Amino acid sequence: MDPNLLTLFKLSLIFVNMLMTRGLSDADSADLLTTQRPRLPQCNQTLLLLEMERCGERFSSDMNHIHPDDRCNLTHFIREYHVFSSCTEMNAERIGCFWPNPAVERFIISIHKHFFSNCSLEHVFIDPPDDTLTLLILVPVFLTLAMVVLVVWCSKRSDILA
Repeated sequence: MDPNLLTLFKLSLIFVNMLMTRGLSDADSADLLTTQRPRLPQCNQTLLLLEMERCGERFSSDMNHIHPDDRCNLTHFIREYHVFSSCTEMNAERIGCFWPNPAVERFIISIHKHFFSNCSLEHVFIDPPDDTLTLLILVPVFLTLAMVVLVVWCSKRSDILA
C-alpha cells in the first residue's frame, strides 16, 4: 500500500474522530442548548388583565345560561369553569406571564365573589370541642402503651413458665 495513501487514511480517521468527540462534548452541547432555548417575552400586566377580562366575559355569559339555584352545584357548571380556567392559563402563558400570578388570582377571586358568594356552606366540618378532641387523641395513645406493656409482661412471663 502506498505510504501517502496510508497517511491520508490515518489523517481522515483522526479528523472524523475529532468531529465525533466534539459533538459529544458537554461544553458544546451546553452552548447548543442556550442558543436553541426560546426566550419568553416579558409579562405585560395590562395585556394580561385585558385577556382575563375576555375570559371572564365568556365565563359570565356561560354562567348566565345556568339557573341561579344550580350555581352552587359544581356538576352543573364544571365544563364552563374548566374552560374559564384553561382560558386564563393559556392566555397568561401566551403573554409570557406565570400562571397563576397575583393579578390572575385577584381576578379569579373577584369572579368567585361575583358568582359563588351566595353559596351556603351546608356541610361545614368543624373541630370537636377540646375535651372530646383530647379524649380522641389520648385513648389510642394509652391503648398502644397498654398493649406494649402487655406484650412485654407476657414475654417475660413465658420465660418464667418455660
